[in-house]
Amino acid sequence: MTPQPPSTPAQPPYPPPFTGQERASVSAADPRWARPALLALLLVTAVLYLWSLSASGYANQFYSAAVQAGSESWKAFFFGSSDAANSITVDKPPAALWPMALSVRLFGLSAWAILVPEALMGVATVGVLFSAVRRRFGAGAGLLAGGALAVTPVAALMFRFNNPDALLCLLMVCAIAAVLRALEDGRTKWLVLAGVCFGLGFLTKTLQAWLILPALAVVYACCAPVALRRRFGQLLLAGLAIVVSGGWWVAIVELWPASSRPYIGGSQHNSFLELTFGYNGFGRISGNETGSVGGGGGGGWGETGITRLFSSDMGGQISWLLPAALILLVASVCLLWRARRAVAAEQAGQRAEFLVWGGALLMTFTTFSFMSGIFHQYYNIALAPYIAALVGMGAALLWRRGGPIASLVLAVTVAATAGWSYVLLNRSPDWLPWLRWTVLALGLLAALGLLLSARAGRRVALLAAGLGVATALAGPVAYTLDTVNTPKGGSIITAGPSVQGGMGGMRGPGGGGFPGGRQGGAWRGNNGGMPGGAPGAGQTGQGLPGFPGAMGGVGERGTGRQRGMGGGMGGLLNGSKVSDKAKALLEKDADDYTWAAAAIGSQNAASYQLATEKPVMAIGGFNGSDPSPTLAQFKKYVADGKVHYFIAGGQGGKGGHGRQRGPGGGKGGSSKITSWVEKTFKKVTVGSATFYDLTRKA
Repeated sequence: MTPQPPSTPAQPPYPPPFTGQERASVSAADPRWARPALLALLLVTAVLYLWSLSASGYANQFYSAAVQAGSESWKAFFFGSSDAANSITVDKPPAALWPMALSVRLFGLSAWAILVPEALMGVATVGVLFSAVRRRFGAGAGLLAGGALAVTPVAALMFRFNNPDALLCLLMVCAIAAVLRALEDGRTKWLVLAGVCFGLGFLTKTLQAWLILPALAVVYACCAPVALRRRFGQLLLAGLAIVVSGGWWVAIVELWPASSRPYIGGSQHNSFLELTFGYNGFGRISGNETGSVGGGGGGGWGETGITRLFSSDMGGQISWLLPAALILLVASVCLLWRARRAVAAEQAGQRAEFLVWGGALLMTFTTFSFMSGIFHQYYNIALAPYIAALVGMGAALLWRRGGPIASLVLAVTVAATAGWSYVLLNRSPDWLPWLRWTVLALGLLAALGLLLSARAGRRVALLAAGLGVATALAGPVAYTLDTVNTPKGGSIITAGPSVQGGMGGMRGPGGGGFPGGRQGGAWRGNNGGMPGGAPGAGQTGQGLPGFPGAMGGVGERGTGRQRGMGGGMGGLLNGSKVSDKAKALLEKDADDYTWAAAAIGSQNAASYQLATEKPVMAIGGFNGSDPSPTLAQFKKYVADGKVHYFIAGGQGGKGGHGRQRGPGGGKGGSSKITSWVEKTFKKVTVGSATFYDLTRKA
């Protein structure tokens, strides 16, 4: 009788977990496809973020004008001035402007020169996130995290735009990556490097960069593999690095004589510290933002609460994978914590990594959910890398652990993601109506496959997992493709298609939407149009209290329709289209003046400055409400022959309806300047725009 060979045990559907030795040399443990897959991910991300980039023009002209000014004047570069003659700064620190200004100095002023650095920051962020997740969880987890970040709609939106959020996102991911390296072996240099990233983040968007600091500090103090006394010493050194890297610029600005530097935009007393802790700081939490669009009274930016980021106007921007991230975070921490006494060093490191990313997510999520001050949809890019990392790490951990419980958690995660994607897609019922049903059906099928994978074998498990990932990312990919194919401009932009019941994040005292808007009206928001239009149209706006009833640009009496890159709230949220005749008027003899013109509000001034590449004074800063310049100062500028024209219209003066406009109106300095100019100087009309020649008396 021929002896039978011993039976080979069935291969489990899940690969074994990493050991500590494998993690120590993870590059050697990576499969052959890892590096080509990473290069492909970065290439696809670059194409996605660079595609038709110039269609958005100068995007947010408020920042583009400051970039143009910084490319002409090193003083404007240093301070972040709105114009090269240094009348006033933007209402943020200048770090986000520096890469764009250097690009414009090298390549000249263009949409590409301004926006390409932002797109490259997006590619770098995806690469750093991949590297951080890969070290403990493998190349597959890193690719899933990087891919999820790349196609998050709000990330694709902001990495193609020129607001400070792109650089801030990159710096926060770099800071977390450095903290994770410090947690591996307790080396001080990595923690100091994280401190430098937080300091530069402060110079990008002030206190928002420090939202996640407490969580990271607590995790390091509890989990670092060095003596407790050494941990606190390292944290003090990291704090010193934050102060030095973020405080040097603040110290120079505060010590610089106010008479020889630009006014600090966004402040009421020409102080950067006031701007930091007031308008851009605790005022964002309490809603008491003196000088803001809402006038500092609070309550104008939507209902707060735990469901805020799942609402109609926020959900499609960021929340596609948020339920999955929360489920995987809880499941993974419980899995790693349950065996904490006997856990291996590698598992302890994995647990610490979940606590770092999870702490960053929860701190930011909680702050965004309950803050009462100014809150725009695009702020949610801050959450994107944290969500993507937790999804990649959690999926990889449970996949490698295997077993009925892991299969159940993965199945529930996929089913919940498919169900929530259906809800989000259903908010745009006329946009790709087939997609929501496809995602729901295939997602539930993938969840069923994951439940049965332990019995059905590895092939079924792999097929179900692949289908689950595809359905989870289908909705974000569709939103992202719509985003990159739609030009964006102005101060308030959103990703993806119009949604029903949108604009809940800007609720006014009279109901939904911006002050004076209509509750529940759909609003696309891509090109600066304001809420209040007919439901589902996303194109029209009503009159807003304190603002012009028309929505046209400077010198125009619009009908309320979105005007693409031009128009929008009398120049508060958007710039305006500058005609060739108006451009020629301002360019004539412009070099004989310090400022070719002056305008109420930064967006109005920015449009003409970008068209002519000549300094244009932004009276009152962004909102037209900053006390700079005063009427006496402006009269002296005019008497000294420093300003040629005054551009009529804008949110701080009298518009086509003969009433005061915006926060700069009433008793504000910008309104007084407007009244004085209109009574004193000769009016010049060019097309639909009106100017006052400050060299010719009426």
